[in-house]
Amino acid sequence: MNIRNLFTDDRAVSPVIGVILMVAITVILAAVIGTFVLGLGDQVQNNAPSANLDWDFSNNKVDHGGGDTLDGNELTGSPGGAVQTVNSTGLATGDKVADLVGGGYSSGDTLRIIWDNPNGQSSQIIAETDAP
Repeated sequence: MNIRNLFTDDRAVSPVIGVILMVAITVILAAVIGTFVLGLGDQVQNNAPSANLDWDFSNNKVDHGGGDTLDGNELTGSPGGAVQTVNSTGLATGDKVADLVGGGYSSGDTLRIIWDNPNGQSSQIIAETDAP
């Protein structure tokens, strides 16, 4: 056996690289198909907006203090009648987001502004505070 032939013989390189590429392609295809089958692709596009909401109990209102523009039609208040959201679109920095309904809450109640996914799949609390 000639040792020089070991370093110059490259007959097995092409099949090994081919097998590695086929395995990699199979793994990538399985990940993509699995994502769509499990429905994870739909959830990625519908994230809750990130906004800073300022609770002003002296004026009985909640103001948009910055962040993403909110769609008032996607917002609800909680509990019950304690927070009444403004039903308008395009709420940006400086706009009034909600009225605090006088008498609709007690001191210590947890008040929330909830974002409802327009597709109806989920909801998320985007602002929360305790009433003074």
